[in-house]
Amino acid sequence: MLKVRIIPILLYKNYGLVKGVSFDSNRRIGDALQFVRVYNIREVDELIFLDINATNELRSPDFDTIDDLADECFMPFTVGGGIRSIEDVRKLLMIGADKVAINTAAIEKPGIIKEASCHFGSQCIVVSIDFMIKENNNYEVFKRSGTEPTGLSPLDLAKRAEELGAGEILLTSIDRDGTMKGYELECIRTVCEAVSIPVIASGGCGNYNDMYEALIEGQASAIAASSIFSFTDQTPKEAKKYLYQKGIPVRL
Repeated sequence: MLKVRIIPILLYKNYGLVKGVSFDSNRRIGDALQFVRVYNIREVDELIFLDINATNELRSPDFDTIDDLADECFMPFTVGGGIRSIEDVRKLLMIGADKVAINTAAIEKPGIIKEASCHFGSQCIVVSIDFMIKENNNYEVFKRSGTEPTGLSPLDLAKRAEELGAGEILLTSIDRDGTMKGYELECIRTVCEAVSIPVIASGGCGNYNDMYEALIEGQASAIAASSIFSFTDQTPKEAKKYLYQKGIPVRL
């Protein structure tokens, strides 16, 4: 059985890391390089770095900053934000990213998923899906850092991403983001049951049991979290110990 991964997320905005609630990320929490070094010491399974302003500012990823971070990052490193072309993907992989997370471009230019997976392998292509609960308890995907509705359902987008060659889905609840009230289990489970590629649950983690529920009830393959590691004394290592005691296969 594959080991479950615990993956901290770093949100980058205007030269620093931020965190907020429901994608209102204006609270500064520190320096990206400092966080990478801390997570190196804590031996986390992977790290996700998302530049949340790049797409809305119509600019490319901050390659210089990412290059510096990749040099210091001793774990698998996923990078997203501002990716609009196959050349963006190529450059990120060349400077040290192990995977790229494609969000808005996966909706506006879905061919980039197929092209990137064909050129570089599906194992390094992550499609990032941000969603909210709308009328009648339906889920809708939002693009451009959660600012624009798309009319798409997370289920349909996840299935299309898999068909085009994505190797993984990062599924984030905008409503739950930063609230630490638990994951949106119904949506996670619906997507996980519909695709065969790994799904990373994101948005809402407040304690280790939330992770356990996302894995058991939501059927997620991996757990992503941010606020729990930034604003509490809970750690990825202790999370893995908790899950191990619950019978979840993790890397200790």
